[in-house]
Amino acid sequence: MKRARQGEILSIIQSKDVETQEQLLEELKTRGFSATQATISRDIKELRLVKELVNGGYRYATSERKGASDLEGRLRNIFKEGVTSVDLAQNIVVVRTMPGLASAACSALDNMHIPGVVCSLAGDDTGILIMRDNAAAERFIQEVHKLLK
Repeated sequence: MKRARQGEILSIIQSKDVETQEQLLEELKTRGFSATQATISRDIKELRLVKELVNGGYRYATSERKGASDLEGRLRNIFKEGVTSVDLAQNIVVVRTMPGLASAACSALDNMHIPGVVCSLAGDDTGILIMRDNAAAERFIQEVHKLLK
């Protein structure tokens, strides 16, 4: 639902000038999506939307900054440097990290938009990824082992 909603947000801002979160909420409602202002605010942050000046007003737009692509590289580095091991238990992937880094590792994984990941949960030095099925978990583990080499 989140990815569909965020995709619809991108579609809306590309087709209309949207100045406020309230306008965005209304547009989503007319397209069959129900959300709160807090959810929209998180979506805007995750999508890295910015407000740009157009014809004396502002509108939401996608960020063209290079920093967005740099972020993915930094997150991958955090993952590579902080993860000590990964293990598999059916469709659950257990990620062990150095103390205090499980949250950063799970955040890095969340931002990689890996197919088959349903969600992640992080503690201090352990994170878990719940995968859609066992096959997705096995494919993910193979990729992680390549990444950690």
